[in-house]
Amino acid sequence: MASHQTDSKTTPESRGLGYELPWLVPALLAGICIFYFYVSSHSYPSFGAGLYIHIAEHIIENGYALPETIPGYTAEGVPFAYPPLMFYVSAVLLDVTGLDPFTIAQYLPGLVSIAYLIPLYFFTRDLLGSRPQASLATLIVAVSPPVLQWHISAGGIVRAPALLFSLVGLYAGLHLFREKNTRWLVPALVAFTLTILTHPMYTIFFVMSYLLLYVRFDRSFNGLLRGLFVGVGGVLLTTPWWSSVLVAHGSTVFTAAAGTHGGIGNTIPTLERLVEQQFNESPLLSVWHLTAIVGCLWLVLKREYFLPVWLLLIAVTIEEARFIFLIAALVSSRFVFTGLVPWLRRESSGILGREEIVTFSVVLLVTISLSGGALYATGGLNAHAGSPSLPQFVTHGDVEAMEWTKQNTEPSSEFVVLGDAAEWFPQQTDRTMLVAPWGVEWKGQHQYRDQLRQFRQLSRCHSSNCLTVRLMQMNVHPDYVYIPKGTYTVRGMQREQPSEMVSRMVTSPQYRLAFENEDVAIFRLSDGWHPPKPGTTGPVPM
Repeated sequence: MASHQTDSKTTPESRGLGYELPWLVPALLAGICIFYFYVSSHSYPSFGAGLYIHIAEHIIENGYALPETIPGYTAEGVPFAYPPLMFYVSAVLLDVTGLDPFTIAQYLPGLVSIAYLIPLYFFTRDLLGSRPQASLATLIVAVSPPVLQWHISAGGIVRAPALLFSLVGLYAGLHLFREKNTRWLVPALVAFTLTILTHPMYTIFFVMSYLLLYVRFDRSFNGLLRGLFVGVGGVLLTTPWWSSVLVAHGSTVFTAAAGTHGGIGNTIPTLERLVEQQFNESPLLSVWHLTAIVGCLWLVLKREYFLPVWLLLIAVTIEEARFIFLIAALVSSRFVFTGLVPWLRRESSGILGREEIVTFSVVLLVTISLSGGALYATGGLNAHAGSPSLPQFVTHGDVEAMEWTKQNTEPSSEFVVLGDAAEWFPQQTDRTMLVAPWGVEWKGQHQYRDQLRQFRQLSRCHSSNCLTVRLMQMNVHPDYVYIPKGTYTVRGMQREQPSEMVSRMVTSPQYRLAFENEDVAIFRLSDGWHPPKPGTTGPVPM
């Protein structure tokens, strides 16, 4: 693989951090502005982190020891096999600062999403040997919906720090393998350890990227030993966590989760999953998709194989657009400065110099990106679901209904909750939700897919008859059902609940209205009636 020429001016020692700041400003400014628009347009965080906060609360209740099971998500609860680092951070924030769970889920991911732009810039600068290219690549990442979607939203409590640790590790790994500088061993080891303790998918990304860095820049026996020191050392340092999980749940708990959310061995996404990942692709995003494709072809023709191979490797091993687009941003930037800019200079017959072209391009891109990012973050200010790309799972009405549930139902009550507000339900109510895919991946693909299928089918019911038949077929016996009204989301996709749903539920002899506000209706199943075991077939009315 051909190397990228690295100018001595790009080394950290040759210039102070003040020299780097102007190149970082476009991405940081974009990240800060998008974060501002996001928190301004969302009363509650987008997507869900209810399970994560619930885990943090149980860590506190358990005296900061690792809990074995997290209750509330399905009748049996779910195994606690998640990497624990950010749950402990969240526990400390809850315990020491007294911050509201929604506040943590809304602000912590966004702040870290700005912070990870810094190691991304320095890694790209040293990999490509160009500050302008690093600046543009970091800016693209800062405003890209496939990256932002999973890091600025509530689940970014774990994902954004995992990306931060991964990028710090890649920066250390680049210098470890390319310069064979052993002073980067400890930073690389620390970054890998923190990544393992944060998110399994980012651990795969880290490992695959490190293997490629070794093959590209080192390939020596000593380099292999350095890589093993980082890899084996990280596994050994995380022994207290994974060994306790093995003791509590056995080795199958890790293999059970493999492939349920993408990853090795599950790289062909379904159409529905692709739609879920790309809710509302913006024109700017489409342009950069095309630029990345053309850029890969350009780099192959120039015999610069590292970035195209890295992109292909991650696409094959990890089924997630956020990782692919991260690398595609580097490809696009490299192509813009080594392909498009020289072409513009030739076509302008010397009228435009390199500085004028670069300045104009960056200013134009910043303007478009900030406008697109702001529109993406606000999404038209939909009162219920935020934006199509960053929908809110809960509203004020949901929070009110969940508070009523906590105050007015028995602790042993069991619920079926329709729509994505379900993800926050056990954390907000301390009640059990019988149908819940969250966390069930640790029980295995079969159980996870069953729960996901049941959740989707129930959440798409628009009549009492549909709901009754579904519960009968699934042999699910709740005490209450929680029905969203108006606009709500199912796996992030907006749906509309017709007003007839509540009126049909009210007139049904199987259900009794227990609570209602503008956004939610909660029904108690009538005394003496529970859905019998499956015994009917045929189409289910909606």
